Amino acid sequence: MSASESIFPPNPQWTEAGTSQVPFWAYTRDDLHQRELERLFYSKHWCYIGLEAEIPNPGDFRRSVVGERSVIMVRDMDGNINVVENVCAHRGLRFCRERQGNQKDFFCPYHQWNYSLKGDLQGVPFRRGVKQEGKINGGMPKDFKLEEHGLTKLKVATRGGVVFASFDHGIESFEDFLGSTILHYFDRVFNGRQLKVLGYRRQRIPGNWKLMQENIKDPYHPGLLHTWFSTFGLWRADNKSELKMDEQFRHAAMISTRGKGGKNEEVVSGVDSFKETMQLNDARLLDIVPEPWWEGPTAVMTTIFPSVIIQQQVNSVSTRHIQPNGHGSFDFVWTHFGFADDTPEMHQRRLIQANLFGPAGFVSADDGEVIEWSQEGFEQSPTKHTVLEMGGHEIGNTEHMVTETLIRGMYAYWRKVMEV
Repeated sequence: MSASESIFPPNPQWTEAGTSQVPFWAYTRDDLHQRELERLFYSKHWCYIGLEAEIPNPGDFRRSVVGERSVIMVRDMDGNINVVENVCAHRGLRFCRERQGNQKDFFCPYHQWNYSLKGDLQGVPFRRGVKQEGKINGGMPKDFKLEEHGLTKLKVATRGGVVFASFDHGIESFEDFLGSTILHYFDRVFNGRQLKVLGYRRQRIPGNWKLMQENIKDPYHPGLLHTWFSTFGLWRADNKSELKMDEQFRHAAMISTRGKGGKNEEVVSGVDSFKETMQLNDARLLDIVPEPWWEGPTAVMTTIFPSVIIQQQVNSVSTRHIQPNGHGSFDFVWTHFGFADDTPEMHQRRLIQANLFGPAGFVSADDGEVIEWSQEGFEQSPTKHTVLEMGGHEIGNTEHMVTETLIRGMYAYWRKVMEV
């Protein structure tokens, strides 16, 4: 039992009405974290797995994660995409150790049980026993059936080149899960053009996984925390913006159009992150070229609860995969991509602008740090609560950034599903 749990009764209550105050213990309890995994990652939710472009050929595979469970995304010899749990049906080994590769089948190194790329068991060494001195010794029982001992198969949904999966085979369709509002912003990026993977970044952030969902549902902080956003006008309070949610408030889109930047006293006066004299040594970082699929906004950050963020910040596009690791840590995996029909100039532009993001990014390094500091405060004083009252107590779509409505909406959904 952790120190933070020891001061609580077995089931602490969230007694306040609404979600304008979130108890610190929502981020610190191991038992609550286990309930989150079961209710938010392993049932009734589609979780991000990867991009089809990561496994273009038959036999290609890539390891991924659903919650804290290792899974494998693989394209079989028929060209279909399967997702199977990375746990041998025999003795429970995580048999696949490579991050990605190409194989004609899977096998467990412990006892060489062999599986097809669809997850079916197709071979067991010494299944019929071993013949010695005229008799058969050992072997599996006569009623042992290969078809009853395959890998755990997840239900798979693909759309626009993106792969989602669920352990829950009774889950609603992916389209219904997103809802029409958020589906529009998903399709805005993944509009059928062939994707091209540009590279990966990964980091382990010592904070509760929900904090990253909060961070990308929080338009209040970017123009205050991030020097790049406040100084160059990429994302700050005086930009034209909208905030939208699905009907259950679990997913959201933050939509913004870049402003002029510079010194606007109303939004940067007294803001420490604003650096009026800051100049770029490499102008290509802000060499922004409008693209037809933007439909106007220069940035849309879409959070698909609970597992992924779809980022379009100027010409840089990526997925950000949230992978919990206990109540106080998560792995954060960035997949930067472009499109197969990008010009060489646009390809280079996307790579250069990707330096704004990732664990050492000019913008995103700030987020990892403040999430760590938040978790330290929660662990230190778990009986306190956060205050989410910017913009009032209501939950709803807005046409400005000075609000925490999206976070309030997420916790309204969280409380319902978690029965807190």
